[in-house]
Amino acid sequence: MIIRTRFKFFVFSFYTLLFSALFSLLLSSPPAFADLPEAVTTKKEMVVTTNPLATAAGEKILRNGGTAADAMVAVQTVLGLVEPQSSGLGGGAFVVYYDARKGKLTTFDAREKAPASATGDRFAGLGFVEAWQSGLSVGVPGTPRMMEYVHDKYGRLPWRKLFKPAIKLAQKGYPLTGRTSEQVQGLLSRNAACDDRLYFRDPTAFEYFANADCTAKAEGTMMFNQPYADTLKKLRKKGADGFYSGDIAEAIAAATQGDLAIAGDMTVEDLANYNVVEREPVCLDYRGHNVCGMGPPSSGALAVGQILGILENFDVSGDPLAVENVHLFTQAGRLAFADRGKYVADSDFVEVPVDGMLNKDYLATRAALIDPEMDMGTASPGVPPGVIELAAADVTAKNSGTSHVSIVDQWGNALSMTTTIESSFGNGVMVHGFLLNNELTDFSFSAEDSEGVPIANRVEANKRPRSSMSPTIVFDEDGRLEIVTGSPGGSRIIGYTAQSIMNIIDFGLDPQEAINVPHYMNRNGRTDVEIPIVDVTLDYDAEALALSLKELGHSDPGVPLEDRSVGVIAQTSGLSIIQVVRKSRGHGHHHNNYGDEEEEEVYDEVMQEVIDEVDELVETEELPEDTLTDNVSAKVSAKGASKNRGKHDYSKRHWRNHYRTTLVGGGDYRRDGTVGGR
Repeated sequence: MIIRTRFKFFVFSFYTLLFSALFSLLLSSPPAFADLPEAVTTKKEMVVTTNPLATAAGEKILRNGGTAADAMVAVQTVLGLVEPQSSGLGGGAFVVYYDARKGKLTTFDAREKAPASATGDRFAGLGFVEAWQSGLSVGVPGTPRMMEYVHDKYGRLPWRKLFKPAIKLAQKGYPLTGRTSEQVQGLLSRNAACDDRLYFRDPTAFEYFANADCTAKAEGTMMFNQPYADTLKKLRKKGADGFYSGDIAEAIAAATQGDLAIAGDMTVEDLANYNVVEREPVCLDYRGHNVCGMGPPSSGALAVGQILGILENFDVSGDPLAVENVHLFTQAGRLAFADRGKYVADSDFVEVPVDGMLNKDYLATRAALIDPEMDMGTASPGVPPGVIELAAADVTAKNSGTSHVSIVDQWGNALSMTTTIESSFGNGVMVHGFLLNNELTDFSFSAEDSEGVPIANRVEANKRPRSSMSPTIVFDEDGRLEIVTGSPGGSRIIGYTAQSIMNIIDFGLDPQEAINVPHYMNRNGRTDVEIPIVDVTLDYDAEALALSLKELGHSDPGVPLEDRSVGVIAQTSGLSIIQVVRKSRGHGHHHNNYGDEEEEEVYDEVMQEVIDEVDELVETEELPEDTLTDNVSAKVSAKGASKNRGKHDYSKRHWRNHYRTTLVGGGDYRRDGTVGGR
């Protein structure tokens, strides 16, 4: 990597860059027992993830002239290494992408698919744990194909360059995080005995994460993963086909079919047939802001949209933790989850009434069911306008581990991606350095209800299970990019994401302030409020709020006050939020007069081509890493007049013209949230 000092560049090793980046990122973090985290601001680009190493990788790509799509590939490959319990090559993702040059928003469905042999009785007679820790739970992964698909469409840097940060970390080592170590120990402690393991039954995974005495490797242990590096090298050379065919595909199929608990049925043909689907975004106007996200098989945009659309019928203002605001939010959540359970599934298999569920008149009728003075109890699904297939409800609200990434690049392109392997460490089996998912447990375990009515989210061959992932991009009243948000957290993702939008739009909070507000939600069951965390969330009396909610009937108005239940629990979101703030440049900047700031941006863009050239020479060992490039100024001057931006016109003027644009970011300290950019 090249560090610029005016007109000269110095070439440093990867780790010099890495630790410099981490140090600068940590400077923005509050010390222990200090004030709450504060928002980070940048002028050009920003990346927010749940891990500082992943953020550093994405920031490097953005600084080197990469787009949001380029940075996503680097971030995802690092996350799969350093946060393996949450996402990786063996899982799937949903991506919402805004192309600033075209002013177009699109979404990419890389949800895992059931094998071609799957049937509705797949999990018959099994409990969740038995299904989770088995070969039956593994869906055909979508993440590698998604990375290639999105990069082919919106990438700028060469594909092979995007894997460099993750490969170096895998080969040279990275410190195990405390969060990963704790989760490993938590699963190991569930086993009956060390030599009779269900969790980490796979010898490869056990050796990688655990010590011989069945304890988790300690926080800070240096971890090395050469098989993962080799997998990335194959992806770098052969593209996604190197994953979906050949020895990697054969190993995935063999691992599912030979699972030590219960054998699965995925085949190499299932892997070869996997496809990413580009779908239209699902959007709802909320108080003049266009809130857009991922449609079915995700329930995210529909449920987030319904919560906000219902709240729009009420005055939501003042204190975010006021009992009246918390009550309204939980009631909207009840109604949204009732509809979600009945109607949402893979729209390639069932008819989902998307337009009807977000119809303003329909949402007003749902809002009319809310009593501001009393909890409604378990909500029934409504009957939205439109054609509706006869379907029974799947009311399960499964918990799972995921990760979220928000990126805005220097050209105004934006990416919101939620990525997952489902439960913590997926199904616990490791292949070629990555973990397999257990995504198929997101299907209903029953194909029909007690009356024989089919459940929309039942298992079917080649079907994608319903998801709660809610990658979201919001536009202002003028159609301009405004907010990029999303979170991990299983079915709680919906509440986390909706609350983040409400906190910014209704309460006027910046992204970090929005994250710092303790969570509250109802998934059409018990109402839960978050235990406050010192130096992470706002301090408040959670027990007093819980009592006030009980007085309003939560979570069962049909029983006496002393028998009502409100959970006061940890709610470990991982929100990654970017807000675009604009101020008019004034009359002095118009037409083609962009001033010194715009000239510097153009200059920096040319400089990135020089960075790419030098980085290329270092990578191919044609230039030593300690070489000083003395003729950068001449190279920049030579390139300036005839600069070729490549296959895409990435002019910044379409989103910065007439405005001074600031990016304001927030990372979630409940995890290892980190903001990077410049």
